[in-house]
This record gives sequence, C-alpha cells and structure tokens, in this order.
Amino acid sequence: MSLSTRYNPKQTEARWYAHWEKHNYFHSEPDEREPFTIVIPPPNVTGMLHMGHMLNNTIQDVLIRRARMQGKNACWVPGTDHASIATEAKVVQLLRKKGIKKSDISREEFLKYAFDWKEKYGGIILEQLKKLGASCDWHRTRFTMEPSLSRAVIHVFTDLYKKGKIYRGLRMTNWDPEAKTALSNEEVIYKNENSQLFHIRYQLEGNPSDGIVIATQRPETIMADTAIAVNPDDERYKSWIGKTVLVPLINKPIPIIADTYVDMEFGTGALKITPAHDPNDYEIGQRYNLPVVDILTEDGRLNASAKILIGEDRFVARKKIKKLLGDSGNLVKLEDYVTSIGHSERTDSVVEPRLTMQWFLDMKDFAKTALRAVSSGEVKFYPENMWNMYNQWLKEDNVRDWCISRQLWWGQRIPAWYLVGSRQSAVVSPQSSVRSPQPEAGSRGEMMFVAETAEGALEQAKAKTGNQNLTLADLRQDDDVVDTWFSSWLWPIAVFDGFEKQDELKYYYPTNVLVTGWDIMFFWVARMIMSGYEWSEELLGKDLKGRQPFYDVYFTGMVRDNKHRKMSKSLGNSPDALSLIANYGADGVRFGMLLSGSAGNDIIFDAPFDPKTNEVLNESKLCEQGRNFCNKMWNALRLVKGWQVEDIPQNNINKLAVAWLENKFDKTLAAIGGNYDQYRLSDVLMSLYQFIWDDFCSW
Repeated sequence: MSLSTRYNPKQTEARWYAHWEKHNYFHSEPDEREPFTIVIPPPNVTGMLHMGHMLNNTIQDVLIRRARMQGKNACWVPGTDHASIATEAKVVQLLRKKGIKKSDISREEFLKYAFDWKEKYGGIILEQLKKLGASCDWHRTRFTMEPSLSRAVIHVFTDLYKKGKIYRGLRMTNWDPEAKTALSNEEVIYKNENSQLFHIRYQLEGNPSDGIVIATQRPETIMADTAIAVNPDDERYKSWIGKTVLVPLINKPIPIIADTYVDMEFGTGALKITPAHDPNDYEIGQRYNLPVVDILTEDGRLNASAKILIGEDRFVARKKIKKLLGDSGNLVKLEDYVTSIGHSERTDSVVEPRLTMQWFLDMKDFAKTALRAVSSGEVKFYPENMWNMYNQWLKEDNVRDWCISRQLWWGQRIPAWYLVGSRQSAVVSPQSSVRSPQPEAGSRGEMMFVAETAEGALEQAKAKTGNQNLTLADLRQDDDVVDTWFSSWLWPIAVFDGFEKQDELKYYYPTNVLVTGWDIMFFWVARMIMSGYEWSEELLGKDLKGRQPFYDVYFTGMVRDNKHRKMSKSLGNSPDALSLIANYGADGVRFGMLLSGSAGNDIIFDAPFDPKTNEVLNESKLCEQGRNFCNKMWNALRLVKGWQVEDIPQNNINKLAVAWLENKFDKTLAAIGGNYDQYRLSDVLMSLYQFIWDDFCSW
C-alpha cells in the first residue's frame, strides 16, 4: 500500500481512532499490573469544547498514553457534571420557548424535561473530546447525577450530619437574583467597577434644619435602614449618639448608635446600617438588637416593605431614587468611586447579600486536613508555588463554612424531612444572638429528620414522637438541592462506586495525577482532598495505599489571547476548537497547545484577529508548526518505506552515524524521562521535535 504524498489528518486520525475504539484499547479492568489512574475533571453537561478543555485533556492524554507504553494498566475515567445552576437555566429557557413557566409545573415534570435535555445535549462535549484523540475508557463514562453517584451524595450528607459537621441556620448568604439561589463564597467573582458614592442627608427628628450626612453606594436600600452608626471616638459625632434621624423619602425614625467598626476616614464617617442587605451591617444589627427589614424580592425587585417604588428592579430603583433624593433636597453630592462588586460565577448577575435559611458544612477541620496533605508531601503540586495560593485560601482566618444548599430542582435533593404540623421551640444560636429554629427544626419550626430515605426519616419521626400511626404523607422533604461541588468532591471515589463496593476502588485508588486549572483549586481540588481523607480509610481499611485522592496535581494555566486576555465566549476572543482541529488535525492542535506553555503558567495562544472585523480567526502558527511536524514524520516514513534493504556489511561511516544517532537517542530519551517525571511536557515535546526534525530527518 503506497502512502499519499502529504499527511491527511482528517483521514488518518478518524480511521485510527475508530480502530482503537473497535478493539477496546482504552478499556481497563483490574489485573496484576501496576495501575495508572486519571479521573477527568468532568465538564459541565452544558459545555462545548473550548481551548481550556483542549489544553487540559491533551495533557491527560499524553500522560495516560505514556503509562500504557510503560506497560501499566492505564485507566482514564471520563464523565460529565450535572452543573445545577447552568443546566437549570438552560431548561428554564427551553420551557419558556414552549410557553411553560417553571412555576406552573411540578418538580417531577421539570426533572423529566431536564433529563430529556441532558440525554439530547449532555454527551456532545464527550464526542468532541474523541475528535481531539482523547483515549478515555469510554465504557466507564460517569455522570454526577446518575443513581449510584447520587446515592453516594445522599450517604455522605447524612454521614456528615450524624457527625455534627452539617448544620442548618439563618445566615447572611450570597444571593444570585437571576438564578434565585444562594452561592458559596467561592462562586462569587469580584470585579472593580466605576460607581458613585451618594452623600445623603438624614434629617434630625424634630429639627428639620439639622441633620447628619452619610455616604453610600446603594441609595436604593435606604428604606431598609434601621440605624446610623458613628465611631465613638469621632469628635464630630459624639453629640449625635443616641439621637434619632429620619430616613429620607419615607420619614422612618432610626437611632444613631456608636460602634468601633465604623471607619472615620471613609465617606463622611457616618454609616447607614442596613442589616438585611449587608453582612457587616447584619453583624452590627445583631450587637444592637436592630430590626431586620428586607426590601428586596428573590429576583432583586423592591417589595412592599420598601414603601416606595414597589416592583422596580434594584438598579432601576437606584436611578429613580437619585432623582427623588435630589428633588427632596436630601442629596448633598455625588462622588465618583471605584469599588469591588461581586458577580455570580454562573450568571454574572450582581450578587445580593441576603438573609436566608441554608445548610452549611463546618470547614475548620476539613481545611486543616487539606493543608496537612499538601504540606506533608502526600499530595504534590506542580508547580510547587501553587502551594502559596492554596495555603492562603485554607488558612484558619480565611476559611468560611461552606453553604451547600441551593434553591434549585436540578441536583441531589437534600435528604431532610419535616413533620408537617409539628412545632419545635426556637433557641438562641451559640454563635450569635439570632433567634433561629433548632438544627432539628425546619423553617416553619417543624421537627426535622435527616435520613438516606423517606422511610428512614419516618422511623425517626415515629421514635421521636412516639406516634406509630405516622405515615409518609405526614412528612415533607426539604425543597433544596446540594451544591454541584458537593457531588463532584466525591469524584475520585464515586466513579468507582466506592461507597457501595470497594473492589475497584482498592485497585485504582489513590489515582496518580489530577490535571486541572488553578482557578478551581479551592472549589474542587481542596475539597476532593478533604473527602478523600474523610472516607477512604473507612471504605478501604488501614492497609490502603493512601488516603489522598491523587498523588500529584498538575495545574494548567489560563489560555489567553495575544492581548493577554482570558479566552472566553463572552469576549469573542477564542477560536473555535473544532475548527482548529479541522484545519490542522488533532495532533497539530495538541502540538500547538503543549508548545505554548508549562505547568501553572498561562498559555498565550497565537490565534490572530481579523484587522477589519476584529474577530478572532481559527488560525495558529503554532498549530501549523504541529501539522508540518506531522507531515515531516509522514514523509520520513514514506522515505524509509521506499528504501531497498540489503544484507551487506556496514561501512565505517554508516557505523559511526548509527552509533552517533543511537547515542543522541539515548540522551534524548533520558532527558524526556526526567522532564516527564516533573510534568515539563513542553520540554518533552521540544526534545522530541528537535531530535526528529534536526537530527533524524536532517541526517
């Protein structure tokens, strides 16, 4: 069979990948060989292949193929994440197009639509990974909401609740008004934005000619004010402490209090206290037993408690209040101001501090465990300097309890049941003076029971009340689901069904290396380490190979454009991944990605922009270099296959050439091995490139 004069990746790659799949070359089963295991960072079911995926999965594929070549039992487990917020938003959009509101259908009906959507679109990104040449064990493909993985989540929740590590409480949380759900601190992205400080005069009660001026960025929340605070050491305001002023526009009387929290240098030195809409104000409100007045709906509109502009969006209300304050003479001045605003990672909506009843996981001990795992060297980071960021996030002063509940339907439903009509007395929380239901009580004060099944909760209810006539109809389940990360933190154990059977887990765990971006170091990497140390020994016994979920973590950098901006769909600065593969072949693109950077360092990808339209082009000199390299090796093969071999003695020149090339090959191989061990894959690639192009092909 003659070879074509040019390498055609479209024909070659597709044909060989089909051959590999047909013969099941990527599949792994436990045997006597040394295992080498990688679990894929599961992409969202809503996702499409982008440049970050291509970099991450190219690295994983290089490592897993090398392990196969070394004779190890290489197992690369693929899968997808159910992505609660993103997927629910997609399904709500789909229903809206059909003229259906989420509020008009039952939870069961909504979930049917969601699973139908997942079956139709959820596997697209995995098929796209095949075009990249990813040699995953596709027979092992997992999904974070499939039954066995969901059972693991429920088991872990109840286990942690029994251990006293999960609790329920009324807390100030980050609220996404678009998704209508609470967010953990890590799901809030802060951006510096231009804003304005409103200097507003609050009239002294009984003396309209006198007043105190505060400075705020949020005039739309003044109707929720319950006090003005000044620093007790501020000479300007000592005579004001204890007096009463009126909230502009609604003339609500509120006291002036003294608290050392107030920064005398910021604004006017007088601070409006709005306990329902600011976490710091909430803490001050608790100290002084101030009322909490919530004036915003869950979607960020003013409610009846605002008394004015009811139904207006919060940002529309800000503009209108600006005019109303000016007309009333209460707006003293405006001051330009740059501030850090929190946005939802998923919807980009401006996050609203909101007092809600949520479920939390106590993180203090977990954080200590995760720090010890890396500081001891049981888990190694590449590059090592990633420890600095990791240590900063997990230090005791910086760790906050994890808000694990979400007000959604798509996800694992929280396994807590409430006894309808029962009452549980309120108690004072030991952390503060907030009066809230006991941990065993629901938001309506009902008795609460946490169990893996409704039947288990019913047995608890019968035992607690002594009423053996109770039925499942007397219980209602909590409406919330757990945070998506609360399922994916179990990934290295759950993909092997380790909570139900341990035969495969015993063989494949700990996994060898995790390849992921540094941006989810705390979201995912730290939490997987926490869960590994929490349950692996319980599941595998004390003779397990290691409690850690992986030995090594290879952190990739961000893929950026030639202007050093992060590539993203919203900026329109990212080339289409599949178009690049079509233009240069999978190996050409993989070459370009690996040559662009090293572990931890951001990747500057060289896709150019059209000078006329300023749109990014699906082109790359690096990928072209990769395609040319493939063509070079193809032509070298054509040349060698065309030689006529004769069994005659070598002359001295040829002997010297062969000895030189073999020596060069051995040195290259040694250098490659050392670089592989340190995950310097771009150096591995360059060594191979120089040896093949400059030495072998140029001889």
